Amino acid sequence: MLSDQALTVKACWGRNGLSRLESGLLLAHVLGKPREWLLAHDDHVLSSAELSAFLALDNRRRQGEPMAYLLGQREFMSHCFTVGPDVLIPRPDTELLVEMALVSIAHKAAPAVLDLGTGSGIIAISIAKARPDAQVTATDCSARALAIARTNAKRLNISVQMLLGKWFDPFPTSPLFDLIVSNPPYIHPQDPHLDQGDLRFEPRVALTDEQDGLSAYQSIIFEAASRLKPGGEIWLEHGFDQAQAVVQYLTQAGFTQIKTSQDLAGHPRVSGGSYNSCNS
Repeated sequence: MLSDQALTVKACWGRNGLSRLESGLLLAHVLGKPREWLLAHDDHVLSSAELSAFLALDNRRRQGEPMAYLLGQREFMSHCFTVGPDVLIPRPDTELLVEMALVSIAHKAAPAVLDLGTGSGIIAISIAKARPDAQVTATDCSARALAIARTNAKRLNISVQMLLGKWFDPFPTSPLFDLIVSNPPYIHPQDPHLDQGDLRFEPRVALTDEQDGLSAYQSIIFEAASRLKPGGEIWLEHGFDQAQAVVQYLTQAGFTQIKTSQDLAGHPRVSGGSYNSCNS
């Protein structure tokens, strides 16, 4: 059998239809070496344990499992984050949400920031990384997701308060924030993309609300008004065709200075606005 054969690094590259890049990443992960090392040591013969680990990952990848889960990490805003099947895979589109958040608090000293549905913690941690003076709190209804978020915060030496609960539920009283951000589940449950590509392996609860894809925005936006300091802001990531609905909710909830920003592909991706109690 193939698993019993002695294979070199070179022989493992691009095998079974995997690209040279993907097989190289898997090899580097198994061997604990940088990819550059592989190029200089392509005659290295894998041990039985190394070969077995590589073949297992190779098979999982050919079944479609995301590379991020196989490697256990993904880069986001120039930082490496631990990820796994209990959290979404970080995507470049979400960097726009972090950028809008940082603009929002640019001129506020020690701003209080809340990230709802934090998942792996990429949004909360990225904000805290860029603004060490910020008091960042993150919530999630998944204990497993929070465990990963806490791991990421510890690895990056970032202090973020992580609380278990859905949206605002962890707050029996009403602490006020300068900024609220969220990338909630917004895919319609009948969207065929849920059964395609990486989405097949990601936690469904973080992808869809099992309703119309908009229920999370209603829950978050209409309660956010009572959770923000005067002049506080909210910014939300959403689907490319949901900006109009999200803006409508923001308007109905009394938010002003509402705007929508586009992602790198030119799609409406992040919407938000500011709130003042006299607006309502």
